[in-house]
Amino acid sequence: MNYLYICMFLMFLTTYLIRVIPIGFVRKKMENLWIQDFIYYIPFCVLSAMTFPDVFYSTTATGVEPHISVSAVVATAVALLMAWKNQGLVRVALVAVLVAIAVELVMPMLF
Repeated sequence: MNYLYICMFLMFLTTYLIRVIPIGFVRKKMENLWIQDFIYYIPFCVLSAMTFPDVFYSTTATGVEPHISVSAVVATAVALLMAWKNQGLVRVALVAVLVAIAVELVMPMLF
């Protein structure tokens, strides 16, 4: 449970500081579009970098040494494909969960 609180605090800290530091130190309007884009996208990039690797380990059994699961890889591939095709967030999430469950149910029958 402590790991969860640490992750949540780090996510809060990174997104908050990246948005507050420019406001605190820059008094005039920023006219450089590259810096504006950089400041806008950094929180999304940091959160993605912190959470995306855990996606592949999310369907492993508790108490088992962590390993990349086939169901997580397949569900992630389906979710990325659907997101690329501009599907809605709720639809992508629901289909990804259903694909992960389906793969988990089918895999023991195949092997």
